[in-house]
Amino acid sequence: MNTKKILFIVIFSILIAIHTAYAAAKINVFACEPEWAALSKELGGSLVSTFSATNVGQDPHYIQARPSLIAKIRKADLLVCSGAGLETGWLPVLLRKSANSKVQPGQKGYFMATDTVKLLDKPTVLDRSMGDIHAAGNPHIQLDPRRIKIVVKKLSQRLQQIDPQYSKEYAEKLANFKTRWDQAMKRWKEETRELQGKAIIVHHNSWVYLQQWLKLNKVAELEPKPGVPPSSSHLSALLKQVKKTPVDLIIYSSYQDPKAALWLSEKTGIKAVAIPSTVNENESLFQWMDHVIQLIKDNSK
Repeated sequence: MNTKKILFIVIFSILIAIHTAYAAAKINVFACEPEWAALSKELGGSLVSTFSATNVGQDPHYIQARPSLIAKIRKADLLVCSGAGLETGWLPVLLRKSANSKVQPGQKGYFMATDTVKLLDKPTVLDRSMGDIHAAGNPHIQLDPRRIKIVVKKLSQRLQQIDPQYSKEYAEKLANFKTRWDQAMKRWKEETRELQGKAIIVHHNSWVYLQQWLKLNKVAELEPKPGVPPSSSHLSALLKQVKKTPVDLIIYSSYQDPKAALWLSEKTGIKAVAIPSTVNENESLFQWMDHVIQLIKDNSK
């Protein structure tokens, strides 16, 4: 074997080894919801491997702690979830059965997005008769770009703590994201001026951050109490209310039963629209927010 061929084989082997080591060094991110998987990908790029336990068609309150999810979280270096009780029905089971010390509460691999921002709708009194309320406050912060801007900084810092050798790369990706996000927020502000003051009815009180950001006026909920399915008596009362108080739009999540929203829409002529409360597969946070805004604009009176 000649010298050139030997040299080629040696160099090729070294490159393969470097590539293998780099691939193996990826940070495994287990996200409870798609928005946090998307955000982690924005901040980590090729340095991270992301997985979401839920998708846009699922209610993140009610997920089964399947063996496949246990296997995924067992390999995770970083757990990124909404928190504030949103995943309380299934995440503790996954954490316990995975026995993964990296992502347990109190460890640097445990990241709850709601821990980084001020929450709305924090109850002053806890009572089972009030329905399924969140004691820590409303966890659906992904629907406010201003809060995402806070979360992204804290999440980047956590990635840098876990993977300090690439701190510079994470910092660069953070700066790039913030620049693009700030630009998008300015555009969204202009695009949504016409929505300020629009009156809406929501299926469930999961849109409070979107309402605050866009200055929408929520006048009622299809659920008589949080987590309690709409009843005929409650819907009849809403029908009477709408006749007295004009409403521009009925909003429900794409994973919720549309029957109540469509019934009220048919009776009143008010448009009802299913809005995705998180990103679709292969959709960026920017594309998702553009979609949400467009749906509201297209369906408002």
